Amino acid sequence: MPERQATPQICPSCGVPNALVAHYCVHCGGRLTGKTVAESLEVGISGGQTLQVAQGNIHLRELLALLEQGIFDWRERLVRGTAEIGREQALKAIKDLTVIFDNLAHQLAQGRETVRLTTRLPVMRVYSLGCPVCGRGNRDGATFCRACGTTLSPLRAAGPPKAQRLRILVASASDVGQVRKQNEDSCYTGTILYRAPHPATILLVADGMGGAQAGEEASRLACEAIKRELVTALKQGIPQTTEAWQETLRQVVQLANREIYTQARANIDQRGMGSTLTMLVCVEKQAFLAHVGDSRAYLFNAHGVTEDGTPWLQLSQDHSLVARLVDIGQLTPAEALVHPQRNLIYRVLGTDPQVEVDTSWQTLEGGDRLLLCSDGLTNHVPAAELAQVVLAAPHPAQACAQLIALANQRGGTDNISVVVAQIEPWNSS
Repeated sequence: MPERQATPQICPSCGVPNALVAHYCVHCGGRLTGKTVAESLEVGISGGQTLQVAQGNIHLRELLALLEQGIFDWRERLVRGTAEIGREQALKAIKDLTVIFDNLAHQLAQGRETVRLTTRLPVMRVYSLGCPVCGRGNRDGATFCRACGTTLSPLRAAGPPKAQRLRILVASASDVGQVRKQNEDSCYTGTILYRAPHPATILLVADGMGGAQAGEEASRLACEAIKRELVTALKQGIPQTTEAWQETLRQVVQLANREIYTQARANIDQRGMGSTLTMLVCVEKQAFLAHVGDSRAYLFNAHGVTEDGTPWLQLSQDHSLVARLVDIGQLTPAEALVHPQRNLIYRVLGTDPQVEVDTSWQTLEGGDRLLLCSDGLTNHVPAAELAQVVLAAPHPAQACAQLIALANQRGGTDNISVVVAQIEPWNSS
């Protein structure tokens, strides 16, 4: 593994050391002395690149192919002289990727086929033990209810949580930020009455790429295609299982991908355009995720959503090169925030005829909060702080406004799109 770069740049506001290339402090978000913001557009790597994570390992050959494609992309951009990328930035990006590539290639030559992940991947929250007092779910083996403190050990026969109807309050907002001239993000919230009286609530964020009108068009197409195709799919039949719901979402996203790809091929000004897509479809007490790219989905609950009681959980996995380099210990999360390759995305809608779609599902309960957002927010605000803001806000609309204001206060270097859903117990009587 190459030697880590020193981080001698000290933040004048809080005194925390930062990388030499950083524009904003990774701790407090303050502007670092003498730094100017250089716009760095997101780029979707085409060519059908995939990167499978199996049993906590990444296959080295797949990662090397992705790194090679990233190096090739930067060289192409250097030759083209793309306006938003300076020569020094491109040369440094190529050098950094080449060092990592050589290091991993050496490991492969020594007979190592996989590299172990050093970070924890998102896990599903499944509660099998119900509290007979408050109805909240708890993990199997729990002694006390995590919500109300009721002793559970003598009540193992209580079974699953009591039936509890939920309602969802939703809000969304999008902002151009402080640097970009146009907003290439799109977001959508809405409901489909798929089985009376239960609606399916759709939460969606798409972050377009391709520059100017192309990125804006790609994210718009993603939203419109998803809405249209999901309505069509549910009219043809209601999925009866969690697996069927996930397959339906995969098919819907594939149709949206094909639409963006076809339009990009037909219009020379839109060649190479693409979009991330992060979507949750909430049905009764379940939330189904479909995800492509590096926009994110989070689950928050003040009572905790992980085994160690952490109040936040990232439901999606970034399909970016730096995210995988963090996974295998080549970069720290702080270094990833300012890394030259942070905007290279290896899985997006529209760059290839087919796209691999991540799907999963989560059980919902009263007190949950869901957040979907573009990287214009997560580049400036860490997950723990996102949870703090969302859980403290009395209404999703206020949470959206506060999060956008916070990202803009810390530089607003990209478009910022936010969708927040508040899950509450509901007594219809």
